[in-house]
Amino acid sequence: MSQCCLSGFAWNGTPRGKEEKLGHLDAYITGSAESGVAILFLHDIFGWRFPNNRLLADHFAKEVNATVYIPDFFHGEVVEEDTIVDEKKRAQFDFMAWAGRHSKEIRGPEVFEAARALKQDLGFQKIAAIGYCWGGWPAFQLAAKGRDLVDCISVAHPTFVTKEEIDAVGVPVQIIAPENDPAFTPELRAYANKVIPELNVEYDYQHFPKLDHGFAVRGDPNDKTQKEGLERAKNAAVSWFCTILQLR
Repeated sequence: MSQCCLSGFAWNGTPRGKEEKLGHLDAYITGSAESGVAILFLHDIFGWRFPNNRLLADHFAKEVNATVYIPDFFHGEVVEEDTIVDEKKRAQFDFMAWAGRHSKEIRGPEVFEAARALKQDLGFQKIAAIGYCWGGWPAFQLAAKGRDLVDCISVAHPTFVTKEEIDAVGVPVQIIAPENDPAFTPELRAYANKVIPELNVEYDYQHFPKLDHGFAVRGDPNDKTQKEGLERAKNAAVSWFCTILQLR
């Protein structure tokens, strides 16, 4: 699993947001605070400073007309960006030790705190969450029945998601799923497609043939198939948020 989580491409571009705080966490913030809509961006293994994450956040801020927050859930720990293209560094990376430092038990409470800060401290009326790879499981946990922290979620090639987290869903869910994904396995995909439609929530499952885990946040913009896929994934999430949050 570590190789698929670490592979991909870094994108060119200059993020337009700023670095401030969300609760006690450092956060990248982009967009208009006047919209009343917030998106909590739950980052992948490369963290809150990874340019791809910030560039995506800028797109969501503009196209949804929202304020997007990427908190630093890894507390300053950074996976070096060139690990994406350096096979030696990927091979040496201790994924299990990293996962232990950023487990659900350790990081889950901080994710909930960030969502509560958006709702209770900052007063956003509509809140969505989007999670990529590592950020998939906290998105599902935020979506649980009775949590009352987000209005909908979107996840792309989520990692560490369990059947129990799928069973607990209580808000609209979108899943962006590549054909090849050892993290969100065919078994889990089939389970989600069977269970979520029975939970009385809106559900959107987007299948991306010929694409791999990580494509929506680390796809190669110079490869036609990957570029079309990552653009379609971004557009699907924008449409989902606008529809479910009734912004259009």
